[in-house]
Order: sequence, then C-alpha cells, then structure tokens
Amino acid sequence: MTTDLSPLNLLIIDDNAQMRTIVGTVLAGAGVRKLHYAPDGRKGLESLARVRPDVVFVDYEMPRMNGLEFLKALRYSPGEERFTPVIMLTGHSDMPRLNAARDLGVNEFLTKPVTAKTILQRLAAVIFRPRPFVNYPSYFGPDRRRRSSDTYAGPYRRASDRSDALEI
Repeated sequence: MTTDLSPLNLLIIDDNAQMRTIVGTVLAGAGVRKLHYAPDGRKGLESLARVRPDVVFVDYEMPRMNGLEFLKALRYSPGEERFTPVIMLTGHSDMPRLNAARDLGVNEFLTKPVTAKTILQRLAAVIFRPRPFVNYPSYFGPDRRRRSSDTYAGPYRRASDRSDALEI
C-alpha cells in the first residue's frame, strides 16, 4: 500500500500475545502509528469507547469472550461504533466458522498463519473498498455481496428479497 496509514487508529484483540505482536508489528511497519491491544473480547469492548478504532482485528477463539461474541455485541450496540470494520483472525477456516462470522457482520476473514501481505490486503479491503452496511431485522453488517453487475439495475438480487431491507 502506498497510502499514508499513520492517521489510522487500530484495535487488535487476541488472547495470544505473540499474535498481537505479529499483527501489530506488520501494521506498524506499514505506517500505522495508533495501535491498541486487548487480550479478549470483553477488554476489547471496554476499549471501544476510549480508543474509537477505525478498524478492529479480532481473534475467533478466545476465553471470556470470543470473536463471535465480540462481533455480535459490536454490531448490535446502539452507537456509531457498530459500523466499525472488523477483520476476524482464525486458525480454522471451515465453512461453518466462516458463515457464523459472516452472519454476524464480519467485514473480512483472515486465516492463520497470517502473512504481512494478507494482513495488509484485508486492511486495504475494508479501507479502500468498503461495502455499504445493511440493516435488516435479522442482520446488521456489511453487504455480503462482493461483486456488482453492470447489467443489474434494481435494488434486489433475489426474487425473495423483501422491500423492508434498508441499506445504510
């Protein structure tokens, strides 16, 4: 990335101190100057109001409060922080885990072992190619559709889409 990342304010939530260091070191090396760390989802939630991060990296599996519980609490919080992009880290990339995170509103998914390239690619995706947020009775989070079609002109992609979905 050739863009100045120094203004970014990032929160890294992982119970593994070594993983926090790896992700933080990569981000610092790319120019991020405001890095904050939390050892679990509860501490991460406590940090949100104080830190006001632009992006959160969160581990899937942690004691006390895991990444899914953190994500659910974040997305259903009443404040503006619910729009914060979340990149989830995991050592397991099976479809049930991917779907669970997607269904709770994760922006990006990053499988361990991570590389500097993949960390920065996911960060670039949420910053430079953000997806609009969708507010639906059973879902709040980024639009799950990643591709747009030049031939599609309407607001819905499926015949079963309901008109009470609100894009934000």
